[in-house]
Amino acid sequence: MSVLSVSGLSKSYSSFSLKDVSFELQEGAITGFIGRNGAGKTTTLKSLLNFVHPDKGEIRFFGQSFQEHEFEIKQKIGFVSGGISFYPKKKLRTITSVTKRFYPQWDEAAYKEYLERFELDEDKVPDSLSAGMKVKYSLALALSHRAKLLLLDEPTSGLDPVSRDDLLDVFLDLIEKDGVTILFSTHITSDLEKCAEEILYLRKGEIIGRGKLKEFQNQFVLCNFSQEMKEQLKPYLAGYKREKEGFSALFYKDHLPQGNFDYYPADLESIMVHLEKGEFA
Repeated sequence: MSVLSVSGLSKSYSSFSLKDVSFELQEGAITGFIGRNGAGKTTTLKSLLNFVHPDKGEIRFFGQSFQEHEFEIKQKIGFVSGGISFYPKKKLRTITSVTKRFYPQWDEAAYKEYLERFELDEDKVPDSLSAGMKVKYSLALALSHRAKLLLLDEPTSGLDPVSRDDLLDVFLDLIEKDGVTILFSTHITSDLEKCAEEILYLRKGEIIGRGKLKEFQNQFVLCNFSQEMKEQLKPYLAGYKREKEGFSALFYKDHLPQGNFDYYPADLESIMVHLEKGEFA
């Protein structure tokens, strides 16, 4: 089942354009949404929820048009962003009591369960919470109104490695135990390799890669080369970057140069860095 279907989403600014972004999310999976800072990830997510008004495109959640069923659809969606701001000195129980008034399907029993699962104390104030605990509190609010889809905008940004890994365990738990679908925007690609099944790669406002994460990675290989080999390899490069000694090159497996080169697998971060670096001028 398609939880979210996006077709031809576009938004133009004076210095940036989102160009015909199209993709689908399947139920019960984590999809990693990657791209360097400024690629358009946040603009895409905000356009999905009408925080930003797109110039064109069709957005359907759970088979329904977002334009025609916005209120109903938003009851089934949770949006969580890194760097979350709450009233800093208000107790969590006070913030929750205000928030739940907006959701007719609020499930108090589920909320209590998530508080316990995430080890959250309602008598604390946001100022006393770590960045990771603030994200967990946002997740508790989203999931307690029975959200079936979570849109996560850089939720692990700024967290230490242990806190990030802890949150990834939470995401995997939500998929396995609660059947939640997650679109996870991040530039920390190692996080996605731990938890994501699908990938969306946005570059300069355009989708340049999508599908199964492993299949996306398996399109590429890397090898190291010297300055002297530059011209020989130039026609085959998908991307390159300078190393301490010489260069490393990214190739599509179906477009390899002739010769005896030592290739090695490419992880997601290496693919992203090499593609963003581009070809030789």
